[in-house]
Amino acid sequence: MKNLMGKFKSFGKKWVIGATLNPLDSRVFHHVSLVAFFALVGLGSDGLSSSVYGPAEAFSVLHHYPYLAILVGLASVFTIFVISKSYSQIIERFPNGGGGYVVASKLLSPTIGMVSGCALLVDYILTITISIASGADAIFSFLPAHYHYLKLHVAVLGILLLLVLNLRGAKETVKPLIPIFLLFMVTHIVVIGLSISGHFGQFTSVISQTHAQINLASMELGLGGLLFLLLKAYSMGAGTYTGIEAISNGVGILREPKVKTAKKTMTYMSISLSVMVMGFILAYIFFKLSPSPTKTFNALLLESLTLSWPTPLGHIFAFVTLFSEAAILFVAAQTGFFDGPRVLANMALDRWFPSRFAMLSDRLVTQKGILMMGISAIVTMIFTRGKVEFLIVLYSINVFITFFLSQLGMSKLWIFKRSLASASWKSKLLISGFATLLTGSILVSMVLLKFDHGGWVTLFITGSLIVLMVFIKRHYIQTAHRLRKLDRILQDVGTPRFVPHLPIPSSGNPNARTAVLLVNGFTGLGLSTLSSIINSFPRVFENFIFIQVGLIDAGVFKGQEELGRLQKKVQHEVEKYVDIMRKSGYFAESISRVGLDIIQEIEQLSQEILSTYPHATFFGGQLVFPEETIFTKWLHNSVVFSIQQRLFVKGVPFVILPVQV
Repeated sequence: MKNLMGKFKSFGKKWVIGATLNPLDSRVFHHVSLVAFFALVGLGSDGLSSSVYGPAEAFSVLHHYPYLAILVGLASVFTIFVISKSYSQIIERFPNGGGGYVVASKLLSPTIGMVSGCALLVDYILTITISIASGADAIFSFLPAHYHYLKLHVAVLGILLLLVLNLRGAKETVKPLIPIFLLFMVTHIVVIGLSISGHFGQFTSVISQTHAQINLASMELGLGGLLFLLLKAYSMGAGTYTGIEAISNGVGILREPKVKTAKKTMTYMSISLSVMVMGFILAYIFFKLSPSPTKTFNALLLESLTLSWPTPLGHIFAFVTLFSEAAILFVAAQTGFFDGPRVLANMALDRWFPSRFAMLSDRLVTQKGILMMGISAIVTMIFTRGKVEFLIVLYSINVFITFFLSQLGMSKLWIFKRSLASASWKSKLLISGFATLLTGSILVSMVLLKFDHGGWVTLFITGSLIVLMVFIKRHYIQTAHRLRKLDRILQDVGTPRFVPHLPIPSSGNPNARTAVLLVNGFTGLGLSTLSSIINSFPRVFENFIFIQVGLIDAGVFKGQEELGRLQKKVQHEVEKYVDIMRKSGYFAESISRVGLDIIQEIEQLSQEILSTYPHATFFGGQLVFPEETIFTKWLHNSVVFSIQQRLFVKGVPFVILPVQV
């Protein structure tokens, strides 16, 4: 019965999540990577989808002076190209991805990089939340009001669906979404094209009306009031630029040559987004739209556009277009699921977060990061009740923290490291410097304008996350210091030498007692555990086998060269233990592997070892802190305890030896 349940569970996992992928297969990188078009769907949809609500938010601020939206639209297009160009420079400089977190960490300081990373994490959680919430709004704006109570339920289900899809892998998630992306692009190009072509003769009138409303607003509000109104509209539409950074963050999942693929994707997105933004603003002006409490601007635009169409055709086209908007917003949430876990993994590798968040699942995705992003988005959705207006306030502040820090870092690079730059460093500095001023100005204006409207919530959450990261980092630094002290003590007393009680054997005796020690590098921890075995079990073991499994995590899974280096490193380190024991007169051998799951690899190796050495006892060292708390347990994995439990079930003896730090 137990075996049957195990097979059923395995079948269910394979059906829902997918079959296990082998990270050592040379074809696997080609299988999981994305070409430029797939990257545009998976990473660029966030930017493109922002055209659904960004221009509308800006236009709604100017409802008394709608023609001023032309100025805001032109400023938005200019901003898109400046930020896109600056992020193309980041892609060139950091071809392994990481975006704002890596840029700020490498070019400014690790602490500033951590601030950028925290801002990105909150931003990507909000990316998922606001994309799904906006999609739900688009769907329910086409449905009768008595169905609107279901909107929050649909939004939560949407997040759960994407969470499961992302556990399958990047390409597997993108492929089903391509028809939705194409439907969105085609329908919205038609809407913008028909809106502009049908009012082509009004362009001269629009220019004159814009000039007239500039003069009118100057008279009624004063020059300062006019500038404040334009700045407010520009800031409220700042959600338009969110998602531009996603491609630079996700370079690691792109097809080789990664830099060329990423820059091509960035070009596709910036052009498409600019056309969408300016096209929608012109369409809103041409049809003289006003805000509605129950319908989005795009729903109003479709009503006006299809008013004279034959009844079935107009309704069908409007429904399909709104459906594509809702769907692309769901697709846009992919950016949060793609890049959020990557930021988490990078921060985990730098010890700002527990290392388990850098581990890969058997589908070669950072499963724990995906789960964290999904669960956090669901909590945010429920807490905010899916209110898009409030979410936009929370959303747009954090992304500009990262924008500003990234551009500041690149500006510093071109100023202080000109010798590393090409002859065109001045033009690169001009782009990065202007982008720094631009994004910094937008950040300050958004904080000032939106602080009392909910912006303080974002700053509080991000600040709390920063404080948590500082405590985590401090703990890891203290632990590393204690481990270095342990290493120095062993160096001071010299390399351990153990006196055997038997003549030096030429080969292992299968019938003799065998100590199998699990190690993780040639460290004081491993040597202390080895010393404890000799001292605690004198004259018991004749054979010693050392096992080290190198973990293939997000920091290693970047190419075959990285995997090769990991394999050599693991083999070299475990051989040092063998050398010590052989010089001491014991028979010793080593086994080294690399894999995704240390526990599973050890479990398999234990059966192979027991088939040769049936009297083997397994050992593992465990760090013991002076004050053990829930916090320390969360920050340090319990791999040896999990292995012990697995081997106990199989009747294999496993001894955990404490190492005080």
